[in-house]
Amino acid sequence: MTTLFGRRVQLRPIVLSDFESWREVRTRNHEWLTRWEPRRQENHPDPTTDRDAFAVRCSARQRERQLGTGYGFGIFADGVLCGEINLSTVQRGPFQSAYVGYWVDEKWAGQGLVPESLVVLARFAFDELGLHRIQIAIIPRNGASRRVVEKLDIRVEGLAERYLEINGIWEDHLRYAITAEEWVARRAQLEAVWLNPLPASPSA
Repeated sequence: MTTLFGRRVQLRPIVLSDFESWREVRTRNHEWLTRWEPRRQENHPDPTTDRDAFAVRCSARQRERQLGTGYGFGIFADGVLCGEINLSTVQRGPFQSAYVGYWVDEKWAGQGLVPESLVVLARFAFDELGLHRIQIAIIPRNGASRRVVEKLDIRVEGLAERYLEINGIWEDHLRYAITAEEWVARRAQLEAVWLNPLPASPSA
């Protein structure tokens, strides 16, 4: 199982034994999260409440990892599930690109865990997977998600009109991206700010 480490966060695949904690977080954050997500298809079991559906979800993520088409991770801090971050739709050939999506428990929002996780994921995407580009699409009014990429000064490429169907509505999305060349140029600075251990406080 691929596990990635940051300064405070640990990224690892969500597994069946995470069901109870995942269900608690997703249920408590239902209103906070679902307004920004595609609507669940009717007559499909809900992995938030159905353990078997959750197991199918975990198996699908594992299959993506085996095929090299996607890498999904839970965001953990002090052993607690705080959210998820996913590298999806990995395309090879001349494109060498993937998309990033993330969500965080509202009680952890604004504490810098997602920007840190995104730097960890970028290091994995560029240094280990050898991708050339990762992209993030965000609904313009989703200020919390936009603050993540703004904290990292990730380049915005423009507005994609009616880009994804979210909650039954075709929503515009701002598209952000970082390439391997940008990562090489900025790696040291991003790791120093977000990943390297903080200097010890001077003793009194």
